[in-house]
Amino acid sequence: MASYNAKLRVWRGDLSGGELKDFTVEVNDGEVVLDIIHRLQATQTPDLAVRWNCKAGKCGSCSAEINGRPRLLCMTRMSTFDQDETVTVTPMRTFPVMRDLVTDVSFNYEKARQIPSFAPPKDLQPGEYRMQQEDVNRSQEFRKCIECFLCQDVCHVIRDHEDNKEAYAGPRFLMRQAELDMHPLDTLDRRPEQAQDDNGLGLCNITKCCTEVCPEHIKITDNALIPMKERAADRKYDPVVWLGNKLFRRS
Repeated sequence: MASYNAKLRVWRGDLSGGELKDFTVEVNDGEVVLDIIHRLQATQTPDLAVRWNCKAGKCGSCSAEINGRPRLLCMTRMSTFDQDETVTVTPMRTFPVMRDLVTDVSFNYEKARQIPSFAPPKDLQPGEYRMQQEDVNRSQEFRKCIECFLCQDVCHVIRDHEDNKEAYAGPRFLMRQAELDMHPLDTLDRRPEQAQDDNGLGLCNITKCCTEVCPEHIKITDNALIPMKERAADRKYDPVVWLGNKLFRRS
């Protein structure tokens, strides 16, 4: 494919306000949206703010919205769009804008601190941890997360309802709870209840939008959130489980 001039519409501004501005930028064969943003910086708008690092889809830094869909700038090829199509690039809508395409994602780090860390048995010494491969496989998928926070951005529970942010951790950190709950050496027995009571698991209505935007193709909803919901429901509402907890003093 020969070079062509693409029509680009980029959001410029900060927390106090801004607007979409139109540009025409050269595109070469094989380039991604981040390449075009860099060319725009180099030739027309040197003060354009954009966050990026690896340019290989592994650092999660260049998260933004392209034509309204949360994506990584470095993993979205310009060949995805028609040559006469206007490509609109805007910051992630769920988080406060710092400037241009850069958002303040500190919400996510605050939620990360609220998730209790891995709690192995106290009598186990370094080098004594043993796991079956089957147990490793159950949660290995979730370790692929690059913390791009696209799942957090697209989740309508916080995207469309600002007042939910205090009570809701979002899919990325509910997935973290699920991952640790699946770990056979984790001794924190109340993770399903904590996910429900402290992290807002009940607010998730499993629309799978988080799974759809995950660049690592993690099945967040099917493999993490739904199983955690089932375990939380069992703990709270299954009479047999409730009786067992009472009889065996399970906390």
